[in-house]
Amino acid sequence: MNEDQSSRTRIAKDFHWEMGHRLPFHEGGCRNIHGHSYRLQVVAEGVLDEHGMVIDYFDLKEIVEPLVATLDHAFLCDANDTAMLNFFAQNPLKHVVVPFLTTAENLAGWFAAEIAVLLQPYRNLRSLTIRVCETERTYAERTVQFH
Repeated sequence: MNEDQSSRTRIAKDFHWEMGHRLPFHEGGCRNIHGHSYRLQVVAEGVLDEHGMVIDYFDLKEIVEPLVATLDHAFLCDANDTAMLNFFAQNPLKHVVVPFLTTAENLAGWFAAEIAVLLQPYRNLRSLTIRVCETERTYAERTVQFH
């Protein structure tokens, strides 16, 4: 049987965490250290498996929660932000160093890449959409296609 768009189903699960960051290049307030109550929405699209699922919500939680826990109550630090790296060298506080500017757009891309790798065993999945909400009114989204 040929698969078409109408035979696909989407499921979603939300995750929440608190995190600080800054955008050193920014001309406004985001240049300063600040934080957000982030929301991550993970949307998996695929064909139903033999159990009538796209992916078990429990499996999705097991895949995503460790990534979120790494960031929760941490400071996300761009590897080129020497001011913050020097601070953390003197102050051993929870921080995560990443090779990108800590925008919501880049964070959505990071989550998409990390989660997509972990979802590879689920052969019935066709796409993954990641939505990172930095505030109640703003988000960045990235979609990855499978197969």
